[in-house]
Amino acid sequence: MKRILLSVATVVAMAAPAVAADIRAPVMKAPAMPVTSWTGCYLAGGGGYGMWNQDSNWETNPGHVALYHTTTAGGRGWFGTVGGGCDLQVSSRWVVGIFGDFDFGNIKGTHNNGTWWGDEKERSAWSVGGRFGYLITPEVLTYFSGGFTEARFSRVDVFGTSLPVTAVGNFLPATTYSGWFLGGGYEYNLGWLPGLFWRTEYRYARYESKDIPYFLVSSGAQDTTGIHSAKFTQTLRSELVWRFNWSR
Repeated sequence: MKRILLSVATVVAMAAPAVAADIRAPVMKAPAMPVTSWTGCYLAGGGGYGMWNQDSNWETNPGHVALYHTTTAGGRGWFGTVGGGCDLQVSSRWVVGIFGDFDFGNIKGTHNNGTWWGDEKERSAWSVGGRFGYLITPEVLTYFSGGFTEARFSRVDVFGTSLPVTAVGNFLPATTYSGWFLGGGYEYNLGWLPGLFWRTEYRYARYESKDIPYFLVSSGAQDTTGIHSAKFTQTLRSELVWRFNWSR
């Protein structure tokens, strides 16, 4: 009996390492990280600083014959902006999108034709366009933008340049200028709230030149002179962006 028990114990002792080798410890896998996607739509709002410049010639109306050499004037000031758009992430690094925005403010400047001058203000502007971006990291997008834009400038009541300063009885009507813009910037996931981002963008806009007649304050009739105006603007804007279908 003792020999039988001894033989059984010997067999069990020899088999134990082999059985232990076949029993593998469970492998603990780390939970999969959520995938960041920039595909979706958003709303944005913020403000910035703008500068507009104008190259102009005083001219006859009609005929548009120059009466004075080209003069340059411009304005500076702050503005607010609201907008929205949609993006599509086409690969792990590239994002394309469309957007539109509206700027409102009172960017003050000076109208000057060499003989007459007056206060001129950019009241508003709107833009529609697209952007093409590259993801430096999954949370930071750099991009270029471009598209169509229009800006609205105020009426200008003009005065003589000689002293004492007196009104000459003429004005330029409020005018809308159309053109194109190019820009570039970055957008960053703040991480404070789901979908909350911060965007900063520089933008250059060039508007088509226009021949605008002066009008008589007394009667509202066109004067015999006008101005040939070519405007461009530069803006730096910073906005909070809320992506309402942000996946993270």
